Amino acid sequence: MNRFPLYLLLFVLTFASCADELEIINPNQITNDSFWQDETDAVQGINAAYSTLHRTGFSRWQPMLYDVRADVGTSNSPWSELANALNNFIQPNSNFGPMTDVYADNYVGIFRANQVIANVPGIEMDENLKARVLGEAHFFRGMHYYHLASLWGNVPLQLTPSSPNDLPPTSSEAEVWEQVIADLDYAAANLPLQYGPDDVGRITRGGALALLAKAYMQNGRYAEAVDALDFFFTGEGADLYDLTSNYADNFSALTEFNVESVLEWGYADNPLEFTDQDTQTPNHNYGTSIAQFYAPPGIGFADAEALRWVVGEFEEETTTDGSRDPRLAATYLYDHTDPAGPEASIVYGTPWIDRYGDSDRVFFRKFLNDDYKNEEGFRSPNNYRFIRFADVLLMYAESLNAIGRTSEAYAYVDRVRERAGLPPLSEVRPGLDADAFLEQIKHERLTELTGEGHRFNDLKRWGDLGPGLADRDPGFANYQVGKHGLLPIPQRDLDINPNLVQNPNW
Repeated sequence: MNRFPLYLLLFVLTFASCADELEIINPNQITNDSFWQDETDAVQGINAAYSTLHRTGFSRWQPMLYDVRADVGTSNSPWSELANALNNFIQPNSNFGPMTDVYADNYVGIFRANQVIANVPGIEMDENLKARVLGEAHFFRGMHYYHLASLWGNVPLQLTPSSPNDLPPTSSEAEVWEQVIADLDYAAANLPLQYGPDDVGRITRGGALALLAKAYMQNGRYAEAVDALDFFFTGEGADLYDLTSNYADNFSALTEFNVESVLEWGYADNPLEFTDQDTQTPNHNYGTSIAQFYAPPGIGFADAEALRWVVGEFEEETTTDGSRDPRLAATYLYDHTDPAGPEASIVYGTPWIDRYGDSDRVFFRKFLNDDYKNEEGFRSPNNYRFIRFADVLLMYAESLNAIGRTSEAYAYVDRVRERAGLPPLSEVRPGLDADAFLEQIKHERLTELTGEGHRFNDLKRWGDLGPGLADRDPGFANYQVGKHGLLPIPQRDLDINPNLVQNPNW
C-alpha cells in the first residue's frame, strides 16, 4: 500500500478535527446571545452605562473642557499642549489625547446604552423594571449626545449597537440635538420619581427633565424648557427638591445626594485597590481624578485654575448683615478665601502665605477634598453634582423671562439669593425689562454655578462667545467665531470613516 496517501489522509482528518474544535463556542465566555436572558442581565447591562461615568475622559477631562474653555478658567499647565488647547484655543493636533478621550468615552457610553435599548425589550421580566431600565438607557444616550452636541456639534448618530465595520455619516448639530431631546423625553416618561436606599444615585424623572430643559434652552426653545421645568414647581417634583441650608454642602464628599441633588455622578474609594486583598477588582478605580488636576500646586497638578476677575462678581453685593457673599469661599481657594487675608486663608492645612506668598492665583475649590483631608489623589470619592436644584431655579427664571413672564421669574432668583444671604432681587432691582433681567441672570449664574461645568454652554446660548471676552480672559484673543465654538473631529476617526466631515475651519 502506498504510504503517502495514508499520511495525507491523517493530515486532512487531523486538520478537520482542529477546525471543528475551533468553531466550538466557549461556554464560559459571555456573548450577546448568551447574556441578555433575564432581568438580572438587564440591570447589569444598564449598570455598565453608569460605569462609563468613571472613565477618565468623562470624569477628568470633560469638566475641564467646560470650565477652562469658558471665560472663568485658565491653564498654566507645564504640559503646554494642554494649556494651549484648553485656554488659548490653539489645537493643531485634532488627535490630542484629552479631547479624544472625551469624544471616545461619550461614544463608549452610547454603545452601552444602545446595547440595553436593543436587547432589553425582548427579555421577559417585570414590565415596570423593564421600563425603568430602558428609561435609564435612553437618558444616558441622550446625555452623552448632549455633551457631543455641546462640544463637537456635528457628530455621527449611532442608534443601534455598533460594529467595527460601521461607517456612519456625520449628522448635523441640529439633528444631534433632536436626538438628545427625543431620548430625554422618552427617559422622563419612563423613570421613577425616586428610588429606595439600595438604588440611590440612579437617574430619576427629575434628572431627565432638568437635562431636557437644558437641551431646549441651548436651542432657544424656552417655552418647552418651561414646560419641562414645571415638574419642579407645579408638578410631581414640587415637594422633592430644595436648597440646602449650607451652600458648601453641595461640593463635599461628606454631604452627597442631598435634597439639592438633581443629577449627581457617584464616586467612591476602593480601599482594597492595589492591596493583597484585592483579588476581584484589580486596578478598578471607583473614584474621579478631577481633584488631583484642579488642586493647587504642592497638592495637585493645578492644570486647571480660575481667573481672578470673577472674584469681583461676588464682591458686588454684601449680604443683608453686611458680610461677604459666602459662596465666594466655597467656590475658590485664593489669598482671601478667608476675608482676613493670606495668613488666615488655610489651604490643605497650611496658611496661603506660607504656601504661595503673595501670589494672586485663584483655584477652583468645588469638588476638592480640603474640607476633610490635606492631600488629593487620582481616586477622589467626591461626587460630581452635574445639576443642582439651584441651577433648576435659575434655568426656570431665565426661561420664564425669555417668554415674556419676567415678573414671575423674580421669585426663583430670589430663592437662590436668599440662601446666600443676599437681599431679594425683587426688592433691590424690581421692574427690570427682559433684556436687563437676562443680564442679571448672567450674574446670578456666575456667582452660583462657577466651576460646575455650565459656563461654556451658558456663553454659547447667550451668544457671548467671542474675542470680546479677551479683556477678562486673554485666551479669547485667539478665539475665531465660526470655528472655536466646536472642537475638531478627531483625525483618527476621519481617517477610518470616509463618511465623516471635519467641523468648519479646522
